[in-house]
Amino acid sequence: MLLTTFTPSTTAIGDSVVLSALLGIFPLVVFFVMLGVFKLATHWCALGSLLVAFISAVVGFGMPISLVGLSTLQGIAFGLAPIIYIVIAAVWLYNLTVTSGRSEDVRAVFSAVGKGDIRIQALLVAFSFCGLLEGLAGFGAPVAIVAAMLVTLGLSPIKAAVVTMVGNAINVGFGAMAIPVTTAGRLGGVPGTEVASTASSLTPWIATFVPLLLLMILDGKRGLKELWFLALVQGIVTSLGHVIAANFISYELTAVFASLLGFTVTAAILTKMNPQTPEEFRSHGIDSKTIHKPLNAGRVTLALMPYWLVVIIFAIAKLWRLGIDVPALLASTDRQIKWPGLYGQLLTPSGEVSTSPICNLQTLSSPGTMIVLTALIVAFIYGKNSSSDLFPYSFGQGIRTLFTTISSLKLSLLTIALVMALAYVMNFSGQTVAIGAALAATGSAFGFLSPILGWIGTAVTGSATSSNALFANLQSTAAHGASLDPGVLLSANSIGGGIGKIVSPQNLAIAATAVGQVGSEPEILRKVAPWSFGLLGYLCIIIFLASQGIIPTL
Repeated sequence: MLLTTFTPSTTAIGDSVVLSALLGIFPLVVFFVMLGVFKLATHWCALGSLLVAFISAVVGFGMPISLVGLSTLQGIAFGLAPIIYIVIAAVWLYNLTVTSGRSEDVRAVFSAVGKGDIRIQALLVAFSFCGLLEGLAGFGAPVAIVAAMLVTLGLSPIKAAVVTMVGNAINVGFGAMAIPVTTAGRLGGVPGTEVASTASSLTPWIATFVPLLLLMILDGKRGLKELWFLALVQGIVTSLGHVIAANFISYELTAVFASLLGFTVTAAILTKMNPQTPEEFRSHGIDSKTIHKPLNAGRVTLALMPYWLVVIIFAIAKLWRLGIDVPALLASTDRQIKWPGLYGQLLTPSGEVSTSPICNLQTLSSPGTMIVLTALIVAFIYGKNSSSDLFPYSFGQGIRTLFTTISSLKLSLLTIALVMALAYVMNFSGQTVAIGAALAATGSAFGFLSPILGWIGTAVTGSATSSNALFANLQSTAAHGASLDPGVLLSANSIGGGIGKIVSPQNLAIAATAVGQVGSEPEILRKVAPWSFGLLGYLCIIIFLASQGIIPTL
C-alpha cells in the first residue's frame, strides 16, 4: 500500500470538474457550518471536517488510504512547526509584559501617542504595526502579537481579534518579505517584480479604506464621524507606500515600508489633533499602584521592549547583508525532509514526482525562533531591572511564564494541528485543485472570479504562499486562455488570499488564543465573515475592471 502512487484528478467524480469541485469544497462547508451554525468547539469542527475530507479523498478522489493517512501526519507536523511554534512564542512574549506588570506602562505610552483614544491606538497598532510585522514575519505571528497587544491597550478581546484580522488582510500578499508574491510569479511564469508592481496598483483600492472599516468595527458611525480624516490619511499614505516600495525601492519591503510610512505620518498628524473621545474609549493609562511614579524614558523603553526588539531582530534576520548575509546564514540551517512513504508516491498531473511532500524544517530562520530569542532577552532584561516596589520580576519567572502559556494553549494547539491536517488532505488528494479548475473553466468571466481562488486557497491552508503555490499556474493558464493579463490574475490570487485569511480556521484559532478567549472562534467567525465576504466581492469587481483595462495597472 505504501508503494502505491497517486495522481490527483480534477475530474475524479463522474469525469466532471463541477461535481469534483462540489465534493472538494464539502469539508470546508462542514467546518464553517459546525462552527458558525452549531457553535461547536473548534477542535471538534476541525476533527469532523478532517474525517469528511479523509472519506472524500479515499472514496471520491481515489487516494489510497495509506497516503491519506500520511498526508494527515504531514499536516499535523507542519502545524507543529512552524505554526504552533510561532503561536506559543508570540503569546509568551505578550505574557511577559503582563506577568512583569509592565502592561500598564504599555497602555500609558500608547495613550499618550493616541491622545488617550483607544480607537486611534487600535488604528496605529492593528493596521500599521501589524502590517510592519506581517511584512517582516508572517506565518500568524502578527495576528498573535497584535491581538494580544490590543487587549493590553484596553480593547475587548473579541473586538481586538476582529480588528486585527481585518486590519492585517491587505498586507498578507506582501507578508514575510513578499514570499507569496514571489511564489506567484515563479509558478505563474511572470517575474515577481511585475506581479508586485501590478498588485501595488490594485491594493490601494482596498488599503485606502481599511482604516475606515476598522473605525466602523470599533465604534460604528460615531467613530467614522469623529476620526474619518485621520483614518483616511493613514489609508492613503499606506497605499502610496505600497506603490513606492513595489516599484522604486524593493517589492520585498512593500508591507514594511508602507506600514512604517503610514504609522509615521499618522503619528505626526496626531501631534496637532485633539479628538473628542467617548468615555468608553478613553485610555486611562496607569493604574493606582503605579500612578504615583510617573513614566520616564527608561520605563517607556522597557515597556515597549518586546515590540521594538522583535522588529529589530526580524529586520536583522531578514535584511542584514552587510559583511555577513544573515538571511542566507540562517536559511542554511533549514532542513528539507522528504516525508517518508509519501514523497515519491504523490505525482503531479504530468506524471512527475510532486515536491509537496517535502517539508522545509526551519530552525534558526523560523519566525518562532526569532520571537523566542526576543522573549529570552526581554525576560533577562526585565529580571535585571526588577524593582521590589514596582516591577518585581526574575528571569526564572519569565521562563515559568512559558510553561504556563503552553498549558493554557492546549486546546488551541490541538485545533491548529487538526486544521493543518485538513488542509494537507484536501490539497494532496486534489480536492482544493478541483475547486480551482471549476472556477477557471468559466472563461472570460474568470476575470471576476479569480480572486475567489486565492480566497479559498488561504481559507483552507491559512497561508497565502500555499494558496499561490496551489493556484498560480492555474491562474496564469486561465489568463492566457481567456486573453487576460496574467499579472492581474496572479495579483488577484495574492490579494484575495489575504482576504481569505480573515476566515481561515487556522487564523481564527490563533486570534482566539492570543486574546485569551479559547473557544470564542464561532463568535469571531460571525463577526469577521461579513467583512471578508464584502471585501472579496469588492475585490472581484476591481479585478474584473483591471482585467478589462478599465482600471490601469503599472
